[in-house]
This record gives sequence, C-alpha cells and structure tokens, in this order.
Amino acid sequence: MKTSARTQFLAGVIDLLPILLGVIPFGLIYGIAAIEAGIPALQAMLMSSVVFSGSAQFAGTQLIAHGGLASVVILTILVVNLRHVMYSATIAPHLKYLPTRWKMFLAYLLTDEAFAMTITRFNEKPDMPHKGWYFLGAGMSLWVTWQAATAVGIFAGGQVPSAWSLDFTIALTFLALSVPSIRDRSTAIAAVVGGVAAVLLRGMPFQLGLVTAAILGIAAGYGVEKWAR
Repeated sequence: MKTSARTQFLAGVIDLLPILLGVIPFGLIYGIAAIEAGIPALQAMLMSSVVFSGSAQFAGTQLIAHGGLASVVILTILVVNLRHVMYSATIAPHLKYLPTRWKMFLAYLLTDEAFAMTITRFNEKPDMPHKGWYFLGAGMSLWVTWQAATAVGIFAGGQVPSAWSLDFTIALTFLALSVPSIRDRSTAIAAVVGGVAAVLLRGMPFQLGLVTAAILGIAAGYGVEKWAR
C-alpha cells in the first residue's frame, strides 16, 4: 500500500505525542518566568512564535530580568541556538529534494524534540516517502503545543501552585529525547562525554558551555567510531 503525504504528516504528529507531555509544563514555566521578568504578555507570546526555542527563550528571559542589554540578549540567543547548525547538517541530506520555500519553513520548525524524533525515524527508514511531510507533522504539533502552553503560562500562570515544581520536567524531556538516539558504542560515548562536559562547563559565559559540551561529545563519538574501524 502506497504511503501518502497525509499519512506521513499524521505519523509525525502521533510519534511526537509522548514528547508533548513534557513540553507542556516546559511552556508553562517559560510563560510564568516571562511575566515575572516584567516582559509584557504580547511580547512574551511573540518571543514564543518568533524565536520558538525554549532554551533560548529561558536564557533571554533571565537576561531581561537582570537588565541585560538588547545586544547581549540577541547574542546569547544566537549562541544557545548554534546547535541547530549541527541539526541542520545532519538532517539536510534527507530533505535535499525539497524546494527552497519548504526548507525555509521546516528550518523554522527545527527544534530539539522534532529533530530527535525525525532523524531517528529517517535513520530507521532511509527510503521512506514524503519525509518533508513527516517532519512537518512533528514540527507543527510541537509548535501548536508550545504556543498554547506558553499562553496558559502567561495568562494563568499565577494560578499554578509553586509547590508543583514543574522545573524537573525539562530534564526529563531531554532525557526522553536522548535515549532513543543511543544506538551503539560511539553514540553512548558521545552522550556520556557531552553530558559530563555540560555539567562541568555550565558556568561558562554566554551559555557557551552547552555548545562546547556538544562539540566535545561529537568529537569523542567520532573518535571512538574511527578507532573501531
């Protein structure tokens, strides 16, 4: 039976549903943090729709709360999102057949969660048809959920009891994304080195610790794979 574009779109939506359970409290926390930082509700919502990156939004919100300069906020967001360059390089071969306008829109929807789920599916089924539609389904489901959760956090965040401590869901979300990507010794080493480095380098300025840890993890994984060969 031939797989249609609609089927692949729905598959992307369905595959990402478990991850969305962790994204919802993540969005709530951002909405609450943005209001507490003194960011007007409309601007906080615009940040979610324009930036559309939880880690970058949290970093920017913290800087705004402490009176950071606009140039510093913008630079920090760019640095935090440098990992998307690596994501793009990894997923580009699977989507090279798409027209430019498609690639531009999918680039906007590229997030940690959408990338992890999509690249895992593409690696499992390299010849699957309508890859762009699968990516679109995963990305759009995340986008809609993030905007809705942000809105609830902004406009009703004051009603969420502080005793709930929703912060832990952020770490759980990223753990859920990372585990399926560990398929062999090299990816396991990359995960361990990257994770340890991220903890040890968390005090680096401009959030460079995350980017440096990612580079170290990739280098370690590549080194192990090359040595094994």
